[in-house]
Amino acid sequence: MYAITIPQPGGPAALTWAEVPDPVAGEGEVVVEVAATAVNRADLLQRQGHYPPPPGASPYPGLECSGRIAEVGPGVHGWAVGDEVCALLAGGGYAQKVAVPSGQLLPIPKGVSLAEAAALPEVTCTVWSNVFMVAHLRPGETLLVHGGSSGIGTMAVQLGKAVGATVAVTAGTAAKLEACRELGADILINYHEEDFTGAVTPDVILDIVGAKYLQRNLDTLAVNGRLVVIGMQSGFKAELNLATLLSKRAAIAATSLRPRPLDEKAAIVAAVREHVWPLIEAGAVRPVIDRTMSIADVADAHRIVDDSTHIGKVLLTL
Repeated sequence: MYAITIPQPGGPAALTWAEVPDPVAGEGEVVVEVAATAVNRADLLQRQGHYPPPPGASPYPGLECSGRIAEVGPGVHGWAVGDEVCALLAGGGYAQKVAVPSGQLLPIPKGVSLAEAAALPEVTCTVWSNVFMVAHLRPGETLLVHGGSSGIGTMAVQLGKAVGATVAVTAGTAAKLEACRELGADILINYHEEDFTGAVTPDVILDIVGAKYLQRNLDTLAVNGRLVVIGMQSGFKAELNLATLLSKRAAIAATSLRPRPLDEKAAIVAAVREHVWPLIEAGAVRPVIDRTMSIADVADAHRIVDDSTHIGKVLLTL
């Protein structure tokens, strides 16, 4: 088969379409023939040499895919060759085939095409695990989403509204804020023009920015609020005023999805299937796709995501 490889870390030109060995379905795994995958920021970091795959994972980029099951390994139940699926991956989505633990498979939701479904696994699992399983967002509370027009952001806006929360977002352009408003966001903050601190008092903050926002997130957080940090786009280190943390009785969590053990990922995927898939099939939540490109144009796709000119997800079809 063929896959996108990274012979040497570097810019988008480092991505190389090369012939590689076919994957084999091990115990509890299936092999999926990939129809589409998506570009995530983790893929950009891996290309640059900053985010190697976990031990035992595919060496190729791609944290999600959609396609059809081509092989079923021993110990797999409930899935068959030919089933159309989407999947959460630790790597390998940028390839014609990928081996997937069966606990990370999801059926294609009704009303979503096979290619569109590639936009769902990473964002739904990230948002549900962090906003609901870690931060326990409840109806009537306020959720602040930094980077509201990103793939994760657009899903967080929709899921927050679906459970009855007030949703605030930060984004850098009027077009991105308008896209968030159309998805249901109640409070729109252009971070180039307005400091979000004081503009909103959220119970939960989902933060992809990292160090630069740490103290400001805490300053604006409500009493008994929960901050979940899932990205480090502004850096790795920051100082924190513990007096503010104590006075607000606040909680800070930091999580990552890719290196989690298989049983934890399977539990997240099962929760997404139970809670999010019905919302998608009812039309309350949808994948937000900026554009769909050929895998042959993967370098251009990486440049688009790197420049943050997109809204929602950038997909790659094989």
